[in-house]
Amino acid sequence: MSRTDEPRTHQDEGVHTDPAALDELTAAGAGGGADVGPDGGVAGYRASATLSLGVELRRQLSRRRTQLVLALVALLPVILVVAFEIGDAEANRRSGAFIDLATASAPNFVVVALLVSGSFLLPMIVALYFGDTIASESSWSSMKYLLAIPVPRHRLLRQKAVASALLSALTLALLPLVAVVVGVIWYGAGEAISPTGDSVSFGQSLIAIGLGTVYIIIQLSWVAALGLLLSVSTDAPLGAVGGTVLVSILSQILDQITALGDLREFLPTHFAMAWMDLIATDVDWTDMAAGVFSAVTFATVFGLLAARRFATRDITS
Repeated sequence: MSRTDEPRTHQDEGVHTDPAALDELTAAGAGGGADVGPDGGVAGYRASATLSLGVELRRQLSRRRTQLVLALVALLPVILVVAFEIGDAEANRRSGAFIDLATASAPNFVVVALLVSGSFLLPMIVALYFGDTIASESSWSSMKYLLAIPVPRHRLLRQKAVASALLSALTLALLPLVAVVVGVIWYGAGEAISPTGDSVSFGQSLIAIGLGTVYIIIQLSWVAALGLLLSVSTDAPLGAVGGTVLVSILSQILDQITALGDLREFLPTHFAMAWMDLIATDVDWTDMAAGVFSAVTFATVFGLLAARRFATRDITS
C-alpha cells in the first residue's frame, strides 16, 4: 500500500480521516436527500395545511383564560338581575334614562347590559383576545418553533387574527343572547321603551338588538387591530392588552372634553354608543354609518401596520 492509500492521522488534532469512510458518507448523503417540490420546498409540504383554523380555535377554547371570559360574560346578566333586585329599581317606568328603564322589559334589560359593559368590559375582552394572541407565543418561546415548522409568517398572523376575531364575536354575541333569556324570565317579553318615550315591539326590538350587536362588533374592530399591532411589537402579553385598554380609556376621556368640539369625531370611541339610536320608532343611521367608517379606517391602518411589523420583525423567542 502506497503512502497515498494509507489512512491519514492528525495526532495534533486528534482526528482520524479515512478516505473510504468519507466516500461512503458522501454517497449516503447524496442518496438520502429529500425531494424538492416546484416551489423549492420539501416535496409534500403545503403551507396551507399548517396551523389550521380548527386546531387554533380548539387550542384557544381549551385555555382557562377563554373559559373564564365566556363564563364571566354569561354570568353578567344574572349579576345585574341580582343588583336590581337588591336595589330600589322600579319596574315599567315610563321616564328616565335607559338605566332607570332596565326592569321595564327584557329588551330594556338587554340594552342596559350592553350599555354598562360597552365602555370598558367589551373593549377589554377584544383587547385580551387580540393583544395576547402573538405576544403569548413569544413569551412562551414557541414562536420560533412555529415559524420553523415552517408556518409562513403571513399565515400565522392571519390564522391567529381570524381565531381571535371569531372568539371575540362569540363572546360579544353571548352577552345579549343570555341577557334576552334572563330578561324574559325576570321581566317579561314586553316592548322596548326609550327615554324619549318611543316604544318598539318585542319582535322589532330583537332585530334592533341583533343589529346593535353587529354594530358593536364592527365598531370594536379598531380595538382588535390595535391589540394585534401591540401584540406583534412586544413579548409581554400584559403590555399589549394593557396598552390597548389604556388607549381606549384615553379616547373615552378625551371624548368627554366638550372643548375639543368637532375634533372628538376623529376619536375611535366617539361613536361607540351610536347603536342606541336603534331603539326608536324612527331610526337615524347617521352616527352609526360614521362609526362604522371610523372603526374600519382605524382597523385598516392598525392592521396593515401589524402585518408589516410582523413580516419584518426579528423573531428570537
